[in-house]
Amino acid sequence: MTFADLGLSDELLRAVTESGYTIPTPIQASAIPSVLMMRDIIGIAQTGTGKTASFVLPMIDILAHGRSRARMPRSLILEPTRELAAQVAENFDKYGKYHKLSMALLIGGVSMGDQLAALEKGVDVLIATPGRLMDLFGRGKIMLNGCSLLVIDEADRMLDMGFIPDIEEICTKLPKQRQTLLFSATMPAPIKKLADKFLDNPKMIEVARPASANVNIRQWVVPVTSAKKKDRLRELLSGEDVTNAIIFCNRKTTVRELNKTLQREGLRSSEIHGDMEQSQRIAELDRFKLGDVNILVASDVAARGLDIKGVSHVFNFDAPWHPDDYVHRIGRTGRAGATGVAFTFVTPDDAENIANIEKLTGHKIERLATAATSEEPVSTERTPRKRPVKAKAEPVVEREQPAPPTRQPQSVKPPAAKPAAPKPARPTRATQPPPPKPAPHTDNDDGDDGWNGALPDFLNIKLT
Repeated sequence: MTFADLGLSDELLRAVTESGYTIPTPIQASAIPSVLMMRDIIGIAQTGTGKTASFVLPMIDILAHGRSRARMPRSLILEPTRELAAQVAENFDKYGKYHKLSMALLIGGVSMGDQLAALEKGVDVLIATPGRLMDLFGRGKIMLNGCSLLVIDEADRMLDMGFIPDIEEICTKLPKQRQTLLFSATMPAPIKKLADKFLDNPKMIEVARPASANVNIRQWVVPVTSAKKKDRLRELLSGEDVTNAIIFCNRKTTVRELNKTLQREGLRSSEIHGDMEQSQRIAELDRFKLGDVNILVASDVAARGLDIKGVSHVFNFDAPWHPDDYVHRIGRTGRAGATGVAFTFVTPDDAENIANIEKLTGHKIERLATAATSEEPVSTERTPRKRPVKAKAEPVVEREQPAPPTRQPQSVKPPAAKPAAPKPARPTRATQPPPPKPAPHTDNDDGDDGWNGALPDFLNIKLT
């Protein structure tokens, strides 16, 4: 089957051919004809299978005839992140270059003035993130009652980011008579409930088992200690045939530190994370796409929707906390039928995370042999934690002291914790001679019950 068999227009086929594609992917072959027939669609497909084109291509032909009006978009595509929205906009530019369709991109982090100006002219396709769309709708800058086609993309990601209430509200602002397309990598219960509520007799299209990893990606688990991560990464970057690579970290601070380390070692690396302005993130992505840098250190902000051709390797410098993120991370390579390699560094503390990933994907990931520079193999099997056992103290043997000549040794009570006015320590016979005139005995709390010294002269009285 070719794209010509799917019922697309000649202008659209020309643009697809010039983009280098001739054979549709399974999700495209199944979804495009049904979308052209105006059916509601639920598309379940793993990342990297071309599902963006499966709704962009038929939408271009559907919207080819019609007229847009000011502030009333004819179609709406909801995306969870700015990067995904920008990626879909690029697809419309690429495939719709022989159609006269207007488009607007509503995302945060960029000037709202340009977006409002585009809306005033009228747009055929509105691509938006839920937050910015709700903001403009609340200001009365946009009307959705003329929207006849809705696409909810990456629905499971929308769920993770807490956008489902916003999507439900947006759906209530749209006409009831519309076509709705929902695409997701997984189908958790809240997404199923959303589909049942807002889709009309949808056609279910599932081209891969939910959350399965791309079979074109060779996957490795790299057992390593936390202290050896950077050394192991350096070995793999130098030893592997790395054309370009994306390195994922769990924390933004790790992204920044690792990028600085790689740059100090002379590698052409850059970084992208959520603390950067949108314009900065786009600029760094463009540098990576153009080959100015060949290593991109990223947080999960780049895990979904980035369609960059020729990414040869993905490195999970940190094992992802959520199993779904693993599937999306490694999906940045092995795209559009190409092959790729994915390495995931796993410390003993990551054993549970990797077990959850293998449970989700349904297969055991092959372990990479321990590096020659490693001191000893690192086990990734989960072991129960043991509390440290305190060593028993050795018994203290006190030096035996000579007993006093006239009394048995008395037990010594500990001194008071905080005496009001401590007295100087009483000298003992063992350390210094007794004073020539000892003071009369008084009761105290130092543990002595009586006098052990010689009898004073004033008490040496003969009784008659």
